[in-house]
Amino acid sequence: MSGPLRPGPSSWRRAATVVLAAGWTLPVVAAPPRPPPPAEAFRLLLLLRSARQGFLPGAHVFPGGVLDAADRSADWLSLFAPHHRPPRFGLGPAPPRRATFPVLPDARPGAADGDEAALPDDVAFRICAIREAFEEAGVLLLRPRVPGPVASEPGRALAPPPALADWRTRVRRDPQHFLRLCAHLDCTPDIWALHDWSAWLTPFMQRHGRRFETTFFLCCLCEPPPVFPDFVEVVDCQWSSPSEATESFISKEIWLAPPQFYEIRRLEQFASLSDLHKFCLDRELEGVERWLPITLLTADGTIQLLPGDEMYLEDSNYLENLMSTEKKNEEIMKEGKKFHRIVMYNRHDYNIHVTVQSKYKHVYPKNYVVSKSRL
Repeated sequence: MSGPLRPGPSSWRRAATVVLAAGWTLPVVAAPPRPPPPAEAFRLLLLLRSARQGFLPGAHVFPGGVLDAADRSADWLSLFAPHHRPPRFGLGPAPPRRATFPVLPDARPGAADGDEAALPDDVAFRICAIREAFEEAGVLLLRPRVPGPVASEPGRALAPPPALADWRTRVRRDPQHFLRLCAHLDCTPDIWALHDWSAWLTPFMQRHGRRFETTFFLCCLCEPPPVFPDFVEVVDCQWSSPSEATESFISKEIWLAPPQFYEIRRLEQFASLSDLHKFCLDRELEGVERWLPITLLTADGTIQLLPGDEMYLEDSNYLENLMSTEKKNEEIMKEGKKFHRIVMYNRHDYNIHVTVQSKYKHVYPKNYVVSKSRL
């Protein structure tokens, strides 16, 4: 096994994404008879990124994007008031701080050290994900500015404003306009509908490029809202169940980056929207794990090693380096027992191997092997 390869500096940006899971009622088919669908089946919103985008061109992704200074602006305080105030804005107790690897430089936009007026990360990242869902998909995850308890059931997206295109153009040009849109609609971003789910760091690859520290949120909606791709970053969209998304990926109808594939496989563990929503509520005090996949180049593919895997090394050298070996994927898979990895043979052949126990009341995907010859 070779050690680190090709060191190089990276420019880190903080980002947020929201996985929208919406209840889905299948049409009744008179003939031929078919088994009833699972109770409260759900589908996920996948957006097709433009081939002109510099990051993940042509990939199907969840709505999301880079944190902007406007997302943590102190101007939000007056909009959330008087019903929701700092420090938690009604989000409940703060999850415990977990030891994370690796340590990244603080890239917080728009706030200086000791700036107590800026919003906390838990709020700012939720606003970012909600703003991006509006920019990319025209979906408004907003809540009227009225007193009352936060809903404990899956909610609904707000109907798009009449001047949707104009507002999106303004928000894309200056994210501060998203606050103005919320004030115009007398709403606040529905930060309480977004549940902590996961956090991923872009792994180091052979070519230098943008890298992100991305927080993933999960939002359950009782029905799918209308979606309006912006035709700038996003050129198409689809609602797919986790199993449908997996099949579309295998059949090369869509392409998924490894984190999205992993999360979709994780979501396939849930039989219904109510099960998924209850799961999110039950673990909301647990927080998330932040993962840096370590890339291992093999003779016939690539393996992304995740925390808990026996080959995973919490070594800061691998923040800016690769591992390599002359062995093939199958040879490496025969050598160990403690796995948490994504084995990639090509762009549409990912295998997930998990033998480690999940942490913090979360779930990991089940083992998933596309080709039976590789079992």
